[in-house]
Amino acid sequence: MIDAARTTAALAAVAIAGLGAAIRAEAQEAPELPPDAELALSRLAESPRHGEWIEYDAGDGDTVTAWVVYPERSDKAPVMIVIHEIFGLTDWVRGVADRLAAEGFIAIAPDLLSGKGYDGGGTDSFSPEDVRKAIRDLDRGEVNRRLRAAARYATALPSATARVGSVGFCWGGSTSFRFATAWDGLEAAIVYYGSSPPTESLAAIEAPVLGLYGGDDARVNATIPPAKEEMDGLGKVYETEIYDGAGHGFLRQQRGREGKNLRASEQAWARTLAFLRAELEE
Repeated sequence: MIDAARTTAALAAVAIAGLGAAIRAEAQEAPELPPDAELALSRLAESPRHGEWIEYDAGDGDTVTAWVVYPERSDKAPVMIVIHEIFGLTDWVRGVADRLAAEGFIAIAPDLLSGKGYDGGGTDSFSPEDVRKAIRDLDRGEVNRRLRAAARYATALPSATARVGSVGFCWGGSTSFRFATAWDGLEAAIVYYGSSPPTESLAAIEAPVLGLYGGDDARVNATIPPAKEEMDGLGKVYETEIYDGAGHGFLRQQRGREGKNLRASEQAWARTLAFLRAELEE
């Protein structure tokens, strides 16, 4: 009886040790998330990566301000265009760009309000009350032109490859999806909780699209089925994931909704990186 008890205890100890090792391995493999909105500025200050403000020529006499972050790697890196939310180019968006650079991408985050604000300023020149209206009033053709110019600027960098993806959030998520309909040079498009473009525009898409959505976001999610049906019918790639209980803007608000936003963020960010590595790494 004593030997049997010892054997049972030993097997239990082995099982617990194995479970602990599995948990530790999973934790080690999980990629670090971008900071949430509250931690973005402090994380930027602590980042070892080189980030800088630049201006690039967007054509038609137009100049756009952007935040660019460079990865620490010995070979050339693919480019990610980071498209901001309806709040404009914020510290949180810059924090996402920094995290993408940590994962090996050259990240460029253009301020799509450049030149639209007071005295020719950008996002910083708007009040919080006015910035959303200014974003909604942007001309879609101009936005796409500015995004293509961001791609030209970044891929011309000596440390860049020619491969370009886009990722956007909220308004930027919708814009990332629309950008895929407007530029056949895009290699991958990621949509975080952004609505889908009109179905008649989807035939122009060449890039695979990944859509990541909160389960409690009916306004946006109502646009997924028609886009999915059309993309499938056209033989185009549109992968989707809806995270149960997560709300709109979950990556920015990771502490919300009693842990469901954080769980969604962890799963969505891991899938984002896997998707980008599959599509952009040569």
